[in-house]
Amino acid sequence: MKNLHMKKYTRTNLLTYLGVIAAFVVMNMLSASGSLSRSLTGQLVPICCYMSMAVSLNLTVGILGELSLGHAGFMSVGAFSGIVAAMSLQSAIPSAPLRLVIAMAVGAAAAALAGLVVGTPVLRLRGDYLAIVTLAFGEIIKELVNCLLVGYDSKGLHVLFNLSGNKSVADLGLEPGGLAIIKGAQGATGTATIATFTAGFVLVLVTLFVVLNLKHSRAGRAIMALRDNAIAAESVGLNITKYKMMAFVTSAALAGAAGALYGLNFSSLQATKFNFNTSILVLVFVVLGGLGNIWGSLIAAAALTVLPELLRAFSDYRMLVYAVVLILVMLTTNNPTLKSFFGRFKPGKSHGKEAA
Repeated sequence: MKNLHMKKYTRTNLLTYLGVIAAFVVMNMLSASGSLSRSLTGQLVPICCYMSMAVSLNLTVGILGELSLGHAGFMSVGAFSGIVAAMSLQSAIPSAPLRLVIAMAVGAAAAALAGLVVGTPVLRLRGDYLAIVTLAFGEIIKELVNCLLVGYDSKGLHVLFNLSGNKSVADLGLEPGGLAIIKGAQGATGTATIATFTAGFVLVLVTLFVVLNLKHSRAGRAIMALRDNAIAAESVGLNITKYKMMAFVTSAALAGAAGALYGLNFSSLQATKFNFNTSILVLVFVVLGGLGNIWGSLIAAAALTVLPELLRAFSDYRMLVYAVVLILVMLTTNNPTLKSFFGRFKPGKSHGKEAA
């Protein structure tokens, strides 16, 4: 039976990867033929970033079972650290794709470190307390970036915290020809936009690979055991802190990589973009797609990112229609009949002869 379940998991994972690859090929073909509008083409990279964000948050909320409202904070850490890395390496590494890969790796590492620092005290909390502290973390990161001044010249990076509010880029002491990267409340301006849809597609695949393999591993089963009953899991010797930290830091690192790609898709980016509303938006993707449902997160992230743009023609009513669609989806996904129907297709379910 165990081997049968493993085969089902493997088959489900392969179908997920193939579905994403098929979607990438179709979108590339539509883009090449000019069938996509300019607005939708410009959203391809953000859609990939939000898909990665949704899947990574599902690891914390759906698989670990902890409510986090600070996911935009990790995205912000990854975005600005990735921008600093990419802009600082312009002369040393002329290749844009290589700089993008390095920037995403730096963003993931910085967000993982932030996740470790935040997770160490926070994961001892549960329920509403955890949600409140992670929400506070996201707001703190936003305010810190608003006070941050970063520049680069031949002497290296120049970093200054403008806590008093009376300093400017001139106080960085950059050499003539030096590059001001982050300018406080103005954010990162003049960024070379090197993000690509192909990089977004690879990010989504990497995110799926990490999350699905973790979910179906021994550690993943331990994490889900903590979600179902932490007291019982601890009574059989599971290290609660270790497995919680593993899921939380992995989720943060993936959000950081998505943030780096997102940041390098825009020539100008402010910290206010990664506020409480962004964290709630990503949480909506997870909830509408279904807690623990990876495919649902992918579809919800793509659909709800595109929907406001598709409704732009109905500018007076688009937010009303958007709200009605969200309500209908919530009612549909929580319908017992539909849930039991789709539950038949989940891996690990035993049916008739297989159960025998």
